Amino acid sequence: MSATSPTPYPHPASWPADRLLADCDLRFTRRSGPGGQNRNKVETAVVLTHLPSGVVAEANERRSQQENRQMALYRLRLQLALWEGFEPAEPTPQPPSDLWRSRYRGGKLNVSTAHADFPPLLAEALVTVRQTGHDVKQAAEHLACTSSQLVRFLAQEPAALVQVNRQRAARGLGRLQGS
Repeated sequence: MSATSPTPYPHPASWPADRLLADCDLRFTRRSGPGGQNRNKVETAVVLTHLPSGVVAEANERRSQQENRQMALYRLRLQLALWEGFEPAEPTPQPPSDLWRSRYRGGKLNVSTAHADFPPLLAEALVTVRQTGHDVKQAAEHLACTSSQLVRFLAQEPAALVQVNRQRAARGLGRLQGS
């Protein structure tokens, strides 16, 4: 299952592209920098704004508008995964999603940070951590992995580990060490 196929997990980072884009303002613009005259004459930069959250993502490093659109969509999913304003329908942690279970093999969560599945998995991990009051051991149990595996996964996106540590500190909990 990939981030582009339907999933029962309700986080916007896991929605299919068409569903997510329906909630977005999509703008094409020009950006300066390397890329020659084509870059300055053609609106290849893509800016996506997720209207319900206000989260913005942009891509302008490619000369192709389509490639920039795909990168902006990936970045939007990643920013939505980190968005602290998401309120899950269920206040308690849910069993791992089909996507999580499909990626958890051999005792390890196997996904590259560049893969389309990374943002929805990160969102699922962060929401589960929040739902357990930032008790990483309890969150890991809900996700059917170990605490160290969960922390290693969160550490793949430094902003996620910073967010969790900030929230843990606010609750008087110890800091997690990423590896």
